[in-house]
Amino acid sequence: MLTKRRSGSPPRLLYLAFYFPPTRASGVYRSRATANHFAAKGWDVTVLTAPREFFTDYIDSYDPSLESTVHPDVTVERVGLNLRRWERDIRKYSAFRANFPALYNTVNAKTQDRFFPEPYASWIRPVVSRALKLHAKKRFDLILATGNPFAAFAAAWIMGKLMRIPYVLDYRDSWTLDLFTDEVKYPPNNPVWKWERRVIRDAAEIVFVNEALRSWHAERYPFAADRMTVVLNGWEPEILGEVPIRMPDPARPLEFGFLGTVTEVMPLEVLFDSWRLARKEPPLADAKLRLYGHLGFFPQSAARLRPRIPLDEDLGVTYEGPVPKAEVSKAYSELDILVFLAAGVKYITSGKVFEYMATGKPIVSVHDPRIAATEVLRGYPLWFSVPELEPALVRDAMVAAAAATRDLTEEQVRAARRHARRFTRDAVLDPFEQRLRAVAHG
Repeated sequence: MLTKRRSGSPPRLLYLAFYFPPTRASGVYRSRATANHFAAKGWDVTVLTAPREFFTDYIDSYDPSLESTVHPDVTVERVGLNLRRWERDIRKYSAFRANFPALYNTVNAKTQDRFFPEPYASWIRPVVSRALKLHAKKRFDLILATGNPFAAFAAAWIMGKLMRIPYVLDYRDSWTLDLFTDEVKYPPNNPVWKWERRVIRDAAEIVFVNEALRSWHAERYPFAADRMTVVLNGWEPEILGEVPIRMPDPARPLEFGFLGTVTEVMPLEVLFDSWRLARKEPPLADAKLRLYGHLGFFPQSAARLRPRIPLDEDLGVTYEGPVPKAEVSKAYSELDILVFLAAGVKYITSGKVFEYMATGKPIVSVHDPRIAATEVLRGYPLWFSVPELEPALVRDAMVAAAAATRDLTEEQVRAARRHARRFTRDAVLDPFEQRLRAVAHG
């Protein structure tokens, strides 16, 4: 028999977050921070996520240290899915798949599309089943689903109908809009459009990471525009730690640096062409450019990305590899100027920009000036932007940043950090948590 929440007891949140620690996939910091924030605010939080072996054995995208950063009061339930799509061992293939791989993929895709048009569709039924069992034991008050994958949205819609409780959608990515081309991903007759319209129609709130994405969806789905809001990404003081304020040594070459995952869609060629030009300028003749982080989110990406980094040229460019969580603050402290490298056009914010600002260091933009991250950087006192993504203009920004860095004062660093404090995860999530508390109680 379904139990009711007693008056005064904490609201119960069912959080559908397929990508959750220990994965290091894009967006995991947002899902981790959301679960932690709600737990810290007194919610009873249960996260339904993918099996650990999916991250460790199938997509090889995980960071073991991330699991220990999940709030101790968060309950994590790992729900399985059909892993045939990601199976790499041919010995485990069926005879049909092994002998007719193209036909197998076509049949599999058509079968999948009849139910839900996404490779993660097989997660929907088991996650709904698990949620119903948990709800029968102790009632949930609210469902929050984060995408991608957008199977989580479909699951939330089904759960909302069956459990008769509200659900909220968090678009930390776009389902139907290609963020890098500014074009829709699917033809008009694709079933994905019916699904997106359906889940948005019945959601209590629909959340986006920036205003550009909210506006695009509000225009496409005007009937839900008044329920669409923005919850920015942010930075985590507990992960970044305290970055020591260190003034550049006049006798030492300036150290430029990028920290984050290097991806194939980033404008790497523009970065290195700009750097070649910058190194011809006297203030940067001996400057260094250090890259910290993984090469792509998946192992196969590294082989394609490494040749695009000019490590063999005499340019002072080095690849330092991934930085353990405990050493992120140290890596930032050793750099003088940060390079904010990002892909895409107006709909991209990037989570890394918030952490960059939190260091209080000069930031050089290497991205299309139309991306949504520029709205976040606007007002940051040590930001060196470009009017266009052109090597000569990026070079000029690098030279200007170098000159400013040589004259940098501690007060300038503190002022930059004050700007960044408004973007801590707690600061950006507080209003969201309060709205959802009202929905849960309503």
